[in-house]
Amino acid sequence: MARIRDVNLNRLMVFVAVVEAGSLTAAAARLGLAKAMVSTHIQRLEREVGASLLVRTTRQLSVTQSGRAFYDASCKILQATEDALSEVSGVSAPVRGTLRVSTPNDYGALVVAPALVELKHTYPELDIELICNDSYVDLIADGIDIAIRLGRLADSNYRAVKVGSYIKWLVASPAFVEKWGKPRSPAALAKWPFVAMSVLPHSLTLELQRTNGDVKSVRCAGSVVVNTADAARAATLAGGGFGLLTDFSIAADVEAGRLVRLLPDWTTAPAGIHVVFPPTSYPPAKVRALIDVFRKRLDVNP
Repeated sequence: MARIRDVNLNRLMVFVAVVEAGSLTAAAARLGLAKAMVSTHIQRLEREVGASLLVRTTRQLSVTQSGRAFYDASCKILQATEDALSEVSGVSAPVRGTLRVSTPNDYGALVVAPALVELKHTYPELDIELICNDSYVDLIADGIDIAIRLGRLADSNYRAVKVGSYIKWLVASPAFVEKWGKPRSPAALAKWPFVAMSVLPHSLTLELQRTNGDVKSVRCAGSVVVNTADAARAATLAGGGFGLLTDFSIAADVEAGRLVRLLPDWTTAPAGIHVVFPPTSYPPAKVRALIDVFRKRLDVNP
């Protein structure tokens, strides 16, 4: 069995960087080392611990079962070391390095980008890369530090922290309302033109709940079908049909009169907004800092 005196603890940092970056090349760039040096560190670490931690091919790098357990333990060791150094120096752990954040397109533009600007102003040594994409990303494989995910979370080994919630409103343009009027009940919407999103599992079905607890499911006739939330908002603003859109994306449109709420007593059930990150009990200081910014901006208690 390997003993701590046999292991170079500096290699733990290299190993964690490789796992989180998803490749030797990406880890080398993060650490400012040559790729060959990173590879050498990993090889020597595997010899020191007496176990295979990574499986490397010409096209792919994957973490072994032993490597996953060792990754979690390494994160704890590094975080504990950082906390101890901070305690000795009397300051909090430094927030620096590169933070790569993935988020859906509309939420990224409206909420995440301003939050990241605030984070950058607070921590000038932190470099930030925002990746807006409505597609699912693999944090480890794509080298992502944090993903912002809306709605129900898929089962995974990632850690998740709730930082907010949202609902969807039924809305239409003033011109659409002038032509079609206002519905008296959700059932009336079944025959109205609807701006549907093809990326949703049941794109033509409205699952609504009322403030008094009533629920209603309505099957709509799609008039315009789009594949992004931004396009759904644009089509609704243009009068292509009524839409069921997130409150954070259209609140300003409703306030300005560009969109009109239909059946304001009916919305979707509240859904969560989560910060998702790799499975370690001790997330890096930059991850904790972003979570704190979101909680403050969205007024969410820990």
